[in-house]
Amino acid sequence: MLELRNPRVAVPVVLFAGILWSFGPLVVRYMDNPNLVPWQYIFGRGLTIFILLNLYLYFEEGIDFWKNYLKIGKSGVVGGSGLGIAMISFIYSITNTTAAITLLCLAAMPFFTALLAFLFLKEKITISVWVSIIIATIGIAIMAFGNTGENSLVGFVFGITSSVGFSVFSVSLRWRKETPKFTTVAFAGFFCFVFATIMIISKDQVFFSTSYNSSLFSLHGTLVCMGLILYSIGSKAIPAAELTLLSLTEVIGGIFWVWLPLFGINEVPDTNTIVGGFFLFISLFYYSLIMRWNKRYIGLN
Repeated sequence: MLELRNPRVAVPVVLFAGILWSFGPLVVRYMDNPNLVPWQYIFGRGLTIFILLNLYLYFEEGIDFWKNYLKIGKSGVVGGSGLGIAMISFIYSITNTTAAITLLCLAAMPFFTALLAFLFLKEKITISVWVSIIIATIGIAIMAFGNTGENSLVGFVFGITSSVGFSVFSVSLRWRKETPKFTTVAFAGFFCFVFATIMIISKDQVFFSTSYNSSLFSLHGTLVCMGLILYSIGSKAIPAAELTLLSLTEVIGGIFWVWLPLFGINEVPDTNTIVGGFFLFISLFYYSLIMRWNKRYIGLN
């Protein structure tokens, strides 16, 4: 697999990965009534992710790429299921609340990951990290109080659920580091595909929405896969602290695209979202400063 060892090249690559991911909320906003076809969305996106990642693994590793599934183990199943639940929760979140709320919930993932690693892997949390977690919690609480509407609150809860699901995936990688990461993500796509199939059959629905919607479902899955591949190529040359900050391009970009009048969505965050988001960004910045003292390098493979 191509790996970049020069940070000057790796940083733009990872930034571009975050920018690709940031277009996800905009794609969802362009769909026709995505709240009415969530399982068709999950079916199409999951199938796209599963196919594209397996094709990528085939070109990288050859015909024996399928043997990675024999190495996936309990950690891969748990991580893939967590990631699958995160993907499912995402669509229910963003169709019931603003893109800003959904993305800021996802930005809290480093703190949920730290807490889960503390509970299940017995990883220590320093006082400084606890401070950043508390600041982030204040921000999340402010956003929650601003979501008083029934549907908006549902969207917020699903946003938190999605963030926790991504954190389960991250912790599973720490649990057993030899778990094949891309295969685990492909399993998450398969998890979504199977779960959506069961729900569509049980609800006696059709598998595909309109051709317009179906193309957007696949486009979102493609953006996810392309971002993952670029992220994995550049991530090994960048310390974890910088990756934490660089990943914010997804959040900032996602909020910006749905607000930018050029795209016709004009979704403006409310006051509670802005204030809560400010606390969350302060906590992430502080967290990154802490991480700089420990120059750890991470990657998806």
